[in-house]
Order: sequence, then structure tokens, then C-alpha cells
Amino acid sequence: MTKWTLGVLGGSGLYEIDGLENAREEHIVSPWGVPSGNVMRGNIGDVELVFLPRHGKGHRLSPTHVNYRANIDVLKRAGCTDILSISAVGSLQQQYAPGEFVFIDQFIDRSFAREKSFFGEGCVAHVSMAHPICERLSGLALEAGKSVGATCHKGGTYLVMEGPQFSTYAESQLYRSWGCDVIGMTNMPEAKLAREAELPYATVAMVTDYDCWHEEEDDVSVENVLKIMSQNSAYAKELIKTLAARLGTMPRENGTQGIETCLDFAIMTPPEVRDPELMAKLDAIAGRVL
Repeated sequence: MTKWTLGVLGGSGLYEIDGLENAREEHIVSPWGVPSGNVMRGNIGDVELVFLPRHGKGHRLSPTHVNYRANIDVLKRAGCTDILSISAVGSLQQQYAPGEFVFIDQFIDRSFAREKSFFGEGCVAHVSMAHPICERLSGLALEAGKSVGATCHKGGTYLVMEGPQFSTYAESQLYRSWGCDVIGMTNMPEAKLAREAELPYATVAMVTDYDCWHEEEDDVSVENVLKIMSQNSAYAKELIKTLAARLGTMPRENGTQGIETCLDFAIMTPPEVRDPELMAKLDAIAGRVL
């Protein structure tokens, strides 16, 4: 059995984790380009945490310009067994109020200007994204969120838009008509890449606003988002510490969704025609099967 090494991708408002024991910054080189920054590695009890701020120090990277492939690759190289995504989102439904957390279970990907796979020309692979969230990790994170006093909702669909602009009113109403629950700009292709890396992935979606559909609320603005973000971040930090402490009491075994072995039958290209250069870049992501 493997010990838990929890990778945490911090979104808007979460740029560090408090309370790490033996905290140290580590520079990891990725063949997929420059990640958002160095990782911060440390321990909470028996669990090792590897933290990476998605937008970089000082929030210098827009959602479109985050190098999602490099970020997932460095977390894999750091030995992460699981990834928890912390993400600021807008609410598309009345029942999800600013300041509350949604533990989503589905995505609709409307991003279009990002590299979405580690595979491609030279080696083709197809992984299932029918159930993109690790049910076990999400459930444990939900329990941790409730225990620290956050208002938490189980399940929901996250619409990923390209950004960096917020939605038009017509777009917001369209996404509501699709049954989407929250809207954000970062969790795709992040979740797809985590799946290709055989890393269980879960999202804590922190609601900051009602997007622009709500006629009785102000339209979304950075000023309003920042007011809610501070409260959300305080809860998120406590959630992470509580989750890590609980993981330390549990054995780390493969889950029941087949995430850790999803590449077993995903690669279509036979070994004799695979591109050697791409194979070298895939050493961390797919080394288990290559």
C-alpha cells in the first residue's frame, strides 16, 4: 500500500497553505514547458502535500495562459497520488450562494485555446472522462469541508469557459438552461490531463458570485469577487489541513473507478511506430505502461 501524497492546485485567492511541517520550495523541470511556479512541499501529519498555485505567484497567469500540461506533469514527478483542485467559481443556480462550496462531479468543457492532452501525433491515447471526478477523494474533501464549518453541496456540473472575460448575460442564461451549476475558467483541461496521468482528481468549487444572470444581484466584478474570496480561502485552508490529517489515518489503495490504471488499454499506437521524442516526454505521465 502507498502513502498519500496530496497535490493541491490553488486557484484564485489561495496562493499558499498554512501549517506545513518541514516546508520547502522545490523546482521541478517539466518537458512540457514552464509550470506555474515552484511547488511547496511539506507534511501535515503522515501525509505529504505538494502545493502549486495555478496562476503563479502574484496571480500573473490568466486561465488561458496556465501551462496545464506542465503543472500536472510536475505534480506527477513530485510523487503525488491524488490531486485536489481549489477553484473560484460563479454560481448559475439560486441554491449555490456566494461563500458556499460545491463539490462538483461533472464538467462541460467550453475552453478552446489550450493544449488538452499529453498524447497526440506520434502516440494516440483515449481515456474515459465519463466520470471525471474521483468519488472517494471528493467525498473525503466534502466531509472535511463540513467539519470546518463551510456550507457544502454534494455534486454539480462545472461549466468551463475560456475567459478571461466574464460571461455575457445571454451566455449565462444558456448555461443555466443546460443545467449547469457553477462556471469557472480553469478546471479543463486540468481534469482531463490528470486522468491521462492516472491521478485521481477532485474539485472544491468556491462560489464567489452569481455570474450575471441574477437580476437581484450585482453583475460579477473583480471587486465583489475579492470580498468573498478572502472568506472562501480561509475555509479552504482549514479544509486542506483537515483532509490531510484524515488521509493520514487511512491506507492509500487504488480506488474503484479504475483511474490509477486507466492507461492500460487507452494507447492505440503500437510500440514500433511511436514517436521516440514524445515517448521521452511521457516518462512520468505514462511510464507505468510505456
